Amino acid sequence: MGPHPAVAAIRLAVRRALHDVLTDLTDRPAPAPRVGRPGRAPGAFDASGRPGAPGGAAPRHVLPDGAPLVLVACSGGADSMALASALAFEAPKLGIRAGGITVDHGLQAGSDLRAAEVVSRMTALDLAPVESVAVRVGRDGGPEAAARDARYAALDEAADRLGAVAVLLGHTRDDQAETVLLGLARGSGTRSLSGMAEVSGGPGEPGARGRSHRYRRPFLQVDRQTARKACMVQSLAVWDDPHNIDPAYTRSRLRHEGLPALEKALGKGVVEALARTAQLSRDDADALDSWAAEAESGVRDEDGRLECAKLYALPPAVRRRVLRRAVVAAGSPAGSLFARHIEEVDRLITGWRGQGAINLPGRVEAQRQGGRLVIRQG
Repeated sequence: MGPHPAVAAIRLAVRRALHDVLTDLTDRPAPAPRVGRPGRAPGAFDASGRPGAPGGAAPRHVLPDGAPLVLVACSGGADSMALASALAFEAPKLGIRAGGITVDHGLQAGSDLRAAEVVSRMTALDLAPVESVAVRVGRDGGPEAAARDARYAALDEAADRLGAVAVLLGHTRDDQAETVLLGLARGSGTRSLSGMAEVSGGPGEPGARGRSHRYRRPFLQVDRQTARKACMVQSLAVWDDPHNIDPAYTRSRLRHEGLPALEKALGKGVVEALARTAQLSRDDADALDSWAAEAESGVRDEDGRLECAKLYALPPAVRRRVLRRAVVAAGSPAGSLFARHIEEVDRLITGWRGQGAINLPGRVEAQRQGGRLVIRQG
């Protein structure tokens, strides 16, 4: 008897992601074969779908130290626990070591105890290494953005220190739909409407030196209910973060009020449609980004300065991407640079009336001088 359909779905999604990881590692030696006595892989499930081996004895298989390490970022919620269980089941069969990281944001009383419990649950799945990392959450960009930045910084540090080739994240199709709606509400461009990428380098995409393929999101085509069902049939304990139902958080309001209202007005299928929109927008954004990268060299003079007349001749979507690339290269943080900033810079090209310099995040300024666009830190 095969696994429950929900369990089969999450395992298939993780298996595909791990195959992609191995494909990206083709320039490295192939993973050594799994060693150890035959039987269930770590985190395997019995016929009833429960983790473990018959008689309660969980056999541990030891993979060589040279085998690639993939980590799961696990909060203890249903999505990430389902991901952890699927990684524990699939990774050893591909010669991959599977570990886990949980981040303690310190935003709730007893968060350290909950993090310790998540470590225990991941250890029970035979993930190794398993760590809890405490972070201090700042205030820049609001509570949600600050927590996200602190979390990714901790995951980056852990992946670097442990030598992990990838970190799996439990974002689902529902999370993707919410991300698209948040981007739409901000009046953002195509890139923001493309939501989360299946493969990325974190918030500051594409990622710094070798990190551009670090983060993998296997569940972007899996709905939240499937992940929760997979946990239930495997008897995996999960923790429901109270922040996820706190109306003080924008995403929580969207999840519990906005999306249900849209489904009531437009019918079922809104989440799936928004996820498709994300993929279509990402394809368009990738094509435009490639066009902008090729066009940039053609709009600079022999000294490397941007020529306003040549910029004006570009299609607006391509021109604004060239401007954004130039502003980021000058030192403006990508995460703090919004569409309105680029629109102001664009007006130096398309609506020139002798206006002064434009101040941008990161103490970068843009101004027009003698038919050239000068972008530099001041």
